[in-house]
Amino acid sequence: MLKIYNTLTNQKEEFQPIDTNNIGIYVCGMTVYDFCHMGHARVLVMFDVITRHLRRNFLSVKYVRNITDIDDKIIARAAENNEDIYSLTNRFIDAMHEDERALGVLSPDIEPRATESIDKMIEMIESLSKQGLAYQGKNGDVFYSVRKFKDYGKLSGKNLDDLVAGARVDVESDKDDPLDFVLWKKAKSDEPSWPSPWGDGRPGWHIECSAMSNHFISNHFDIHGGGMDLTFPHHENEIAQSEGSNNCKFVNTWMHVGFVNIDDEKMSKSLNNFFTIRDVLEKYDGETLRYFLISSHYRSPLNFSDTNIESAKSGLKRLYNATKGLSTTADDIGPEADYEARFNAALNDDFNTPIALSILFEIAKQINIEKAINHEKAYGLAKQLIKLGNSLGILEYNAEDYLKQGSELSEDEISNKILQRESARASKDFALSDQIRDELLELGIILEDSVNGTTWRRK
Repeated sequence: MLKIYNTLTNQKEEFQPIDTNNIGIYVCGMTVYDFCHMGHARVLVMFDVITRHLRRNFLSVKYVRNITDIDDKIIARAAENNEDIYSLTNRFIDAMHEDERALGVLSPDIEPRATESIDKMIEMIESLSKQGLAYQGKNGDVFYSVRKFKDYGKLSGKNLDDLVAGARVDVESDKDDPLDFVLWKKAKSDEPSWPSPWGDGRPGWHIECSAMSNHFISNHFDIHGGGMDLTFPHHENEIAQSEGSNNCKFVNTWMHVGFVNIDDEKMSKSLNNFFTIRDVLEKYDGETLRYFLISSHYRSPLNFSDTNIESAKSGLKRLYNATKGLSTTADDIGPEADYEARFNAALNDDFNTPIALSILFEIAKQINIEKAINHEKAYGLAKQLIKLGNSLGILEYNAEDYLKQGSELSEDEISNKILQRESARASKDFALSDQIRDELLELGIILEDSVNGTTWRRK
């Protein structure tokens, strides 16, 4: 039984699909005017884990994650760079996909761009206008009339009176009410625009996700997710738009991923305290970074630091070390059912990845015990460890190859050093043998001697 914490009800609920043979999940994607940062990485990785688990349990899962490729920030950055918005956004979309691949994130089934769905947004705004929920303001923009949607605030728990108290009425005079938000922006001479019933212009940010989720999944679907910062106003406004237009419930389960913090402050581009994914990948491999991102429960804050990533690196290497030297192709060796059942139970409990990882370490510990006493059982456990790890998107590499990563020396150079050491040992020059071992150790290479010869791994 899968239980998911629903932001809409503030409690864990049993997941009851609208159609068990056709699960729909929509996640708010990136606004592509810069490289993705670690906060984005957490959303990408966590919903990848969530979707992988759903696919292990349901026949068909449609995963849609949009791209915002028209927005004030995009227009400003393109002007700053003296380039058109399409050159800018295509460049950062390509960079986002590179980052995804490095993190082992599988592509969504559908990845719609806002600029390719303008007609769907116009249709929804027209529907809202017909129902009296949208109007054209004095400046030509089209706004959503928040007070006419009686359930506004049900996701975030925001109170309309409190919101009014904090609104800046003086700069929002084109609206009928300071709480109203923009659906369509009137064209400016130096900005991209599209024709519409209200004149040339471009969509507001919130309408794109309502229109695209409606078109690519349904007007009522199972799961909608994103970062915790999107709860208000973006997701609150999506509910108002979608339910106001379609007159039915929009989403059953709302999921929000917690912040990545630096010094207890949310990492974000607006605060200029962010690390891009590629910044971090210059120092750590993608799977270590992925492990770090799933080492904390997705709803909890995650503290970004070298110490915590180094800890993740060590943990991942322990798992790889457990499978080192063990073939995992023996299909006739049965898995330990208890481990897999407990692993699945952890993920079924609101995708509790820390508990799932702890079960992988239990398997690794048992493998290390069985290596000395029951090689066949060790093989079976290693096979299971890799299978379960793969379902989280880790342990994707051959253990021997992975553990050799990161040395400044090439594999040929290391092999030559090992041959020199073996020659020194054969001639009983143990001082030289120890010197070569120590030199390699300083470079992060650990030699392991056995009756079958010498192997090496990264420190």
